[in-house]
Amino acid sequence: MSAHDPLTLDDIADQRAYERQRDEIRRRVIAVKKLRRVRVGPVVTLTFENRLTVRFQVQEMARAEKLVTDEQVQHELDVYNHLLPAPGELSATLFLELTSEEELRHWLPRLVGVERSVEVRLGEGAGAVAVTSVPEADHEAQLTRQAVTSAVHYVRFALGPAGVAALAAGPAWLAVNHPEYPDGVPGTPLGDAIRAELASDLVPG
Repeated sequence: MSAHDPLTLDDIADQRAYERQRDEIRRRVIAVKKLRRVRVGPVVTLTFENRLTVRFQVQEMARAEKLVTDEQVQHELDVYNHLLPAPGELSATLFLELTSEEELRHWLPRLVGVERSVEVRLGEGAGAVAVTSVPEADHEAQLTRQAVTSAVHYVRFALGPAGVAALAAGPAWLAVNHPEYPDGVPGTPLGDAIRAELASDLVPG
């Protein structure tokens, strides 16, 4: 089974089986997400997704919504499989961590376009490159408000062979290059642990 293969019904446990495993699975996923979560500046956080994190989201959605038929679960799989990274690509959920009405009013109008403004910056000096985020197309199509942004976006970074090698070699940073978000520049360094973790998202097959 490839890390890039879409999840299928066989990957999703029925509710009784999942309840027996849920505490252990949650602990594992929380630990993995902690390593794969990067905060940039005051309100932007990205969590890099992989097959484990996406499978957990589908499993939790099925649990919360009491989805029991194959058709119901398959619908969720069709939605969440779009979050899986392709080979040579990173996929992330972008959150605006806003906890008050004041923060919502301040940031949502200012950060329109933030989903196209995140950069993975690789290397230093003349050979440095920046790979800019691209929003997930189906999610973007569902966003209808033009004057304010959403608090959640799904984005991808197509690194390509050179970018994959540069991420593995380091150094690397995650930045938000948006005119209304100066705290995102120059960005958050990606340490050895997270670079090693993300490397598993980039391998083919």
